[in-house]
Amino acid sequence: MLALNMSNHSAIQQLGTVTNRILVVEDEESIRELLVLGLEEEGYEVVAVADGHTALAQCQASASQPQDLPFDLIILDLMLPKVSGLDLCRFLRYQGNHVPILIVSAKTTETDRVLGLEVGADDYISKPFSMRELVARCRALLRRHRLNTAADTPAIVFQDITLYPEEYRVSVRGLDVNLSPREFRLLELFIQNPRRVWAREQLLDRVWGIDFIGDRKTVDVHIRWLREKLEVDPSQPQYITTVRGFGYRFG
Repeated sequence: MLALNMSNHSAIQQLGTVTNRILVVEDEESIRELLVLGLEEEGYEVVAVADGHTALAQCQASASQPQDLPFDLIILDLMLPKVSGLDLCRFLRYQGNHVPILIVSAKTTETDRVLGLEVGADDYISKPFSMRELVARCRALLRRHRLNTAADTPAIVFQDITLYPEEYRVSVRGLDVNLSPREFRLLELFIQNPRRVWAREQLLDRVWGIDFIGDRKTVDVHIRWLREKLEVDPSQPQYITTVRGFGYRFG
């Protein structure tokens, strides 16, 4: 059903950024796997689910407010089990969430496209389509959303650290530092909650998601990497300190 054109793929390398997190909601396994493969090769972080109910749970898992989502873009099929793509899109917009939504659907009539856009989708692409076109549309939606919201989201400053939420950029003592998506989200959580003590389990739930399956020591590893990038002397941290028996505190 889906004709993913992977030719010319090298011509679009590096178009994505590792800091953009995309939710793919597609019930056909073969299409879902191809979308994940193509987007990850472009540098995006991808979460893929097979039905609307699971997609809604993913959207709400790490959101502190209904209008906040742990994703920068949603790629959404319309014909989904449990909760349809139209209903999911309508519900997110009802909550006041403005995350870009790209509908991918086998429905190709003008009526279908208009209906998808009227319930709140930002763009609509019909199957079959090429991966090149999909990536280009994703980039355009992400760029447009970033430009529309950048003016409303000021930089967050804590001592020598400046975090730019909409640019996914961090500077330390006037120099930009390169953070992975997890490192950035950890720092963003820390800097928005100075002096708060976080247990490892709380950090896993907020940054990795409640469905994370793995060793909780991954938090310690990411904290160590963050210290190496933020601290003058990582062995004597001033920003991220360990609270023995509890967890970590920022500031």
